[in-house]
Amino acid sequence: MSNLRQTGKNAGFTLLEIMIALAIVGGLLVTLIYTLNYNLGIAERHEFVTIASMLAKNRLLELETTPVNAEGDFPEPHAEYHFTAEVKKYSFAGISQLSVTVSRDKQEIRLSRLVEAKK
Repeated sequence: MSNLRQTGKNAGFTLLEIMIALAIVGGLLVTLIYTLNYNLGIAERHEFVTIASMLAKNRLLELETTPVNAEGDFPEPHAEYHFTAEVKKYSFAGISQLSVTVSRDKQEIRLSRLVEAKK
């Protein structure tokens, strides 16, 4: 009978065991949240690079047909993106450098292309 009573008293967890388990779970959750935040930041950067590259390529094609310096915003759904288009004479005769810079907040991407200068 005395064995049954001792087993009943010692059947639970001590406060120290519970605190250690909570510390381990807390450490795992902090690591998980940090990793998730880091990966979301990378995904957001990739989204910007993809959209900005496509917008810049489109603007470069337009710049080839009408080579003029321009600046402005893109229409919806990309109204938060801003562009600057530049046409410069290149160091070789008869060549122009077309450059388009697309930015959003503090991020920007720049694409350039060399083309034969229009006369």
